[in-house]
Amino acid sequence: MSAGGPRRLVLASRSPRRRELLGRAGVEHEAIETGVDDGVLERGGVSPEVWVAALAYLKAMAGLSAASAGSLVLGADTVCEVDGRLLGQPADEAEALAMLRAMSDREHGVLTGVALVWDEGGATRRDVFVDRARVRVGALSEASLAEYVASGLWRGKAGAYNLSERLEAGWPIEYAGDAGTIMGLPMERLAARLRGLGVPGRYDSES
Repeated sequence: MSAGGPRRLVLASRSPRRRELLGRAGVEHEAIETGVDDGVLERGGVSPEVWVAALAYLKAMAGLSAASAGSLVLGADTVCEVDGRLLGQPADEAEALAMLRAMSDREHGVLTGVALVWDEGGATRRDVFVDRARVRVGALSEASLAEYVASGLWRGKAGAYNLSERLEAGWPIEYAGDAGTIMGLPMERLAARLRGLGVPGRYDSES
């Protein structure tokens, strides 16, 4: 990968968690809404890796068509995997509760697909990869689950939770892998790619 100079990053997502992760790394970026609603798609039929990679690429390409010339567009998609089932963003309280019950007192996988797309010499270039992490959630009482679901904090979150938020709340959670992957962007791998493509940032101090 190479770049001809400082490059502006466009995030094809309005996710506040992805914006926060980029902000921690000092990456200036613009966030745009692509109109891609993966919630209407039926998950499955392909491997989890193919699913998140394809959706990330779909979002990135939609963003590229709306971004200004010379932009580097970042698309991403995150899902949880429990017993071979993919859990994305819950549609309602009942689905959020069902997801959390399925993950209580056991381990699950989290996958984030990332797609970087840009125009170079009249051709569209891309870099797509998938990162995986493991999360173990301790036993959660029905009372704590009911309180959390009623709070609405599950909305817009794959698997109905955000890692840093739930750790701060005292949930019994352990994980292996990049915390960023669980929250929406695998910054440990993404940082090197952004740096190589000429996107300025504070990568060495990212935490």
